[in-house]
Amino acid sequence: MFVLACALAQPAAAQVEDKPVPMDKAPFHIPVFSNDYLILLNVNIPPGRNTGYHIHYADSVSVNLTPASQTNQNYGSSEVSAPGTGGDGEPGRATFTDVTKNGPRTHKATNVGPTPFHNISFILKNRAPAGTTVSDRSGVKGYTQIMDNARLRAWRVALKPGEATGQITQTAPGLRVYVHGGVLAEMVPGSADRGMAPYEGDFIWQDAGRTRAVKNTGTTLIEFVEFELK
Repeated sequence: MFVLACALAQPAAAQVEDKPVPMDKAPFHIPVFSNDYLILLNVNIPPGRNTGYHIHYADSVSVNLTPASQTNQNYGSSEVSAPGTGGDGEPGRATFTDVTKNGPRTHKATNVGPTPFHNISFILKNRAPAGTTVSDRSGVKGYTQIMDNARLRAWRVALKPGEATGQITQTAPGLRVYVHGGVLAEMVPGSADRGMAPYEGDFIWQDAGRTRAVKNTGTTLIEFVEFELK
């Protein structure tokens, strides 16, 4: 009787394990911050582990921190992508998942490489843009625009020791995600320089209306990506 009960329980357990869950409840997708605009996730998948089937149910962004060889499998399909299809997620690569345009996606990713896969992802809570006007940083020293769509605009900053950005005024709310940390100073007019020592994967929520420049005061390369939400 016990053997029969175990045999019946195994398929049921497998069904529960394979049942898709929202992205922010998936294995190795850990919510670390939330506000009125977004849910931010620390995604860290060890070698040999997978995310389980999860649903990308709203527009989202990911910023890769450490690369790894992964396979992907869409829910309901027997096809598994070859490792590295679409790249291994080089550090600093930012990707936008447009659920508004393309609809939800349900899939499972498996880390088949020898190193952890790590990124910072955020899910936009609002289903439509708020109508805010994002800043224009074209021509501002140190800022390279890497993304611009109906939901947000993003820039990459990479500073060698001693280098600084030009001054910008942020006109919409958003955040900064560090790809390579270090020691820096944030310079705000009328205030003393503010020292910071972020690590890879650290983030800062930034409200609209602040004017600032950033200088690398350390001895290593600093790289981050900044977003403003539309």
